[in-house]
Amino acid sequence: MNTESHASPLAAATGAASAARPPHLRRVLGLAALVMFGLSYMAPPTVFTTFGTVTQITDGHLAAAYVVALATMLFTAFSYAKLSRAIPAAGSAYSYTQQTFGGHLGFVTGWTLMLDYLFLPMINFLLIGLYMNAAFPAIPGWVFALASILLVLAFIAGGVKFVGKSSGVIVAVSVVIIIVFVALSISYLSGNPAPSVTAPFETGSGGAGPIFAGAAVLALSFLGFDAVSTLSEDARNAERDIPRAIVITTLLGGLIFIVVAWVGGLIIPDWHEFTALDTAGIELVEKVGGPVLSAFFIAMFVAGCIGSAMTSQVSVSRIIYAMGRDGLLPRAFGKLHPRRGTPVLAAVTVSAVSLLALVLSLEMAATMISFGALFAFSMVNLSVIKHFVVDQKRRTGADLAKYLMVPLVGFALTIWLWTSLAPGSFLVGLCWMAAGIVFLAIRTKGFRQAPPKLTFG
Repeated sequence: MNTESHASPLAAATGAASAARPPHLRRVLGLAALVMFGLSYMAPPTVFTTFGTVTQITDGHLAAAYVVALATMLFTAFSYAKLSRAIPAAGSAYSYTQQTFGGHLGFVTGWTLMLDYLFLPMINFLLIGLYMNAAFPAIPGWVFALASILLVLAFIAGGVKFVGKSSGVIVAVSVVIIIVFVALSISYLSGNPAPSVTAPFETGSGGAGPIFAGAAVLALSFLGFDAVSTLSEDARNAERDIPRAIVITTLLGGLIFIVVAWVGGLIIPDWHEFTALDTAGIELVEKVGGPVLSAFFIAMFVAGCIGSAMTSQVSVSRIIYAMGRDGLLPRAFGKLHPRRGTPVLAAVTVSAVSLLALVLSLEMAATMISFGALFAFSMVNLSVIKHFVVDQKRRTGADLAKYLMVPLVGFALTIWLWTSLAPGSFLVGLCWMAAGIVFLAIRTKGFRQAPPKLTFG
């Protein structure tokens, strides 16, 4: 009996349907994996990263700045949670703004958001170079940075499921480091009590201004919940798990940051004691744990930076993929690897941009991230109001509280932080935004054509 003749029509039909069906991201992530992804992106040890520079900005009141940042981010996280359920698409703030305000403003938001996503992997590579150079002074920092860029690109080629599993391991190790640090700090403080345990939460002689300026820079630490929203097309149950993961990630990450900042502020209350602000975290850890803990901390910190770089690079590749798929960037960016289902060209492009880590300063990269993040957060808050109150006309008392008051507070706070950034951040950020507007004008023939409508993978 010739079974081949019976199977061929079905096989041919299946093959034709498969060929006609466009490739799509694979839904493989559950709630736990999403939270681990978000926390890995936030990189809990990142509190040590900005400890010196932001402690200087706030004049020793880093913990207070983290409290302000967390309060602000919670309002915005609720807005993200609401929109991630209503618009379950890859692309994060770009997708939300594009769907509610149209393609032009959506593109500007996505383009500006790309600024921080492109710079965040860069920050991790910069830090790896700085910290490894501190451990091995004979080897230039750029050597370690370049090696980590290539390593992360190789890991990302393994697919989002591999990144999700490795994120869980990295977060677990990071939490262990922080627990050990806090325990040793308590032991240290028992023999060297601080003058005031509430001092890190108070305002200094400069009032609230330095606190908000510090909180504005710390906005980059909370990009984990935005990163979670980019995985709406990678999640098994996006409408349920993405909103939960966004809020859980924000709360857990924020509480970790506040505790470490508070304890560190008690151990070294005067930032003038640090030898180098960029690597103040090493000095802080060495003071409570000695050189052995310091060496272990550097190793684990580098691992955390690798994890954060992986997750941030996955996230920005999803944004570039979404914008390429929608025709706002060249269509080549909207194509997936036929076997792994990953946006390879987007990932390689991010790695190429990350080579700027070999020449940029840490302070410049950090302020650029905060500019793009706070602009995108503001647009997400406004998108909630537009989508639910204006378009869907949900205007009962409860609806107005959820869909008008909460996002309005989030919008006001993010704008306040945005205006607290250094002038240099605005100069570079606005130039980047202007470049995006020019690019869009060329793509849409002087804005006469409407950008393509949002598609869902």
